[in-house]
Amino acid sequence: MPVRKAIVKRCESDTNTKLRLKYQPYYQNVTAANGVNIVVAGKPMVMMSSNEYLGLARHPQVLAAARQALDQWGASACGSRLANGTRAYHIELEEALAAFLGVEACQVLAAGYLACACSLSSLVRRGDTLIVDPSIHSSLWDGALLSGAKIERFAHNDMAALAAVLGQVDRESATAIAVDGVYSMEGHVAVLPQLCDLAEQHGAAVVVDDAHGLGVLGRDGRGVCDELGVTQRVDLIAGSFSKSLASTGGFVAGSRAMIEYLRSSSRQIIFSAAISPVSAASAQAALRVLQTEPEHRAKLWANHRHFCGILDSLGVDYWQSTTPAVPIVVGDKEKCYWMWKSLWEAGFFTVMSIAPGVPPGKDMLRVAMTALHTTEQLDRFGEALKVAMKKAGVKPKATAK
Repeated sequence: MPVRKAIVKRCESDTNTKLRLKYQPYYQNVTAANGVNIVVAGKPMVMMSSNEYLGLARHPQVLAAARQALDQWGASACGSRLANGTRAYHIELEEALAAFLGVEACQVLAAGYLACACSLSSLVRRGDTLIVDPSIHSSLWDGALLSGAKIERFAHNDMAALAAVLGQVDRESATAIAVDGVYSMEGHVAVLPQLCDLAEQHGAAVVVDDAHGLGVLGRDGRGVCDELGVTQRVDLIAGSFSKSLASTGGFVAGSRAMIEYLRSSSRQIIFSAAISPVSAASAQAALRVLQTEPEHRAKLWANHRHFCGILDSLGVDYWQSTTPAVPIVVGDKEKCYWMWKSLWEAGFFTVMSIAPGVPPGKDMLRVAMTALHTTEQLDRFGEALKVAMKKAGVKPKATAK
């Protein structure tokens, strides 16, 4: 069979492709949106899977900054940062982020995905050892694979397993450990103090993707590293603007030497167009709001507590998530679909996460809390979830995992 035909056949026979074609659970066209109130194909719905944790995308200060940047700078720098694309607004945002995080320097990129890939693809190289938690985001995984380093895994959030892996690493090998600050599927927080202890004992660098911790945890939302008191013990922090900072883009932050090294060696930085004026201005305005309006975080955490209480009352397995990323673990692809469909029909937008996106048997609905949800919306979702579980044959659990 010709290669082209073999590739076409592979695509057509893929199990998840068939599922998507049959049920169409993804790439839904949202035609109107105001916070968590959205419209899909003329149907008003409540968004239950947004990463807009603090609800700042329509904040007056963010919108004003975006409009001003568009008027002043236009739509794009139309170039890479290394060549012709560096602008004053990039420098201002980088300096503000570095000061906020408590590090020496920062580099912003056009996407959080690029930032996380950048944090590993050039930092480690062939001949080095990279140790990862298997649950890291795909962007870190891609950076790891591009690096050419020898990749070792340790059991998710298991420090004893990490210690065992470190004990087998050649002491002469340059070593780095990569983890998510908040694992967006599980909602778990990395065990960073113990991880940093082990890294220091073995001379390993530490890279943390804090996309889902920034704005949510730590003082004024400074993130997981600040929350756990390890900012100065972590070598590189990567993150995204598309969650709490109500924009698009990403960043890497750390020592000045490390950031300068990445600026001169990272393909993701060198060959990517610079972040747009609107995105940079929106992120910087949201960063200011984080520090002056704590009520947004207070509302987010109040909603999180209320929502987890609903899940506990229904016997839902949500892995006891302590962050706004709250999985509803189903454990079966078909049941997961039927629950998603039932919630959709009730007017709630959730996202199915099924294998291989999650480990086999851990198929789930990804739900996220925001500061924009009302108590009434969360209560209605609880009632709809109860019905969905019954339709799909998902039994309540006495205790969550």
